[in-house]
Amino acid sequence: MPFINKTLQIITVLSVVMGPTTLPAEKKAVFPQGANPAGPYSPGVLSNGVLYVSGQIGRDASGNIPDQFEDEVSATLANIDKILKEAGLGPANAIAVQVYLTDMDLFERMNKVYMAYFPEPRPARTTVGVAKLVGKSRIEITVTAEASPVKKKK
Repeated sequence: MPFINKTLQIITVLSVVMGPTTLPAEKKAVFPQGANPAGPYSPGVLSNGVLYVSGQIGRDASGNIPDQFEDEVSATLANIDKILKEAGLGPANAIAVQVYLTDMDLFERMNKVYMAYFPEPRPARTTVGVAKLVGKSRIEITVTAEASPVKKKK
C-alpha cells in the first residue's frame, strides 16, 4: 500500500507542477455555412470552452459594405452572430469585445447599434481609433465568448 500511496502523491505533484500546459489544447475551427474568409484565418476558433471570433467587418456575401454607417455596424454584428450561432452561442455569451473605428466621431452611432445587440450585463469592451481597415470598412469587431456552462454562485 505505501508504494501505491507514494505513486499517487508523485502523480498529483506532477499534475500540479506540469499542469495543463503539457496537455494539448482542444481547438476547433468554426466556419458558419457560406463563410468565405478573405484571408488565411478561421472565422472563429473554439478552444477549451472559449470561442475567439476573428475580426469581422460589415461585408455581405457579395463582398459589399453598406454605405450607411449604422447598417455597416449591423452587418458586422450579423457576421459575428453567424459565427456565435455556429458554435451554439449568442450575444449573451460574449465576455470581451474589441471595436476598431476609422473615425472616432462615429463612436456614438456605433454605440447605439451595439447596445441593441449585446444584452446586459454587456461584455467588457475596448474601442480603438485606427487609421485604416480592409477596403472601405469603417468598423471591425472581434469577440471572445464563453462557450462552457457558467456555474452560478448561490
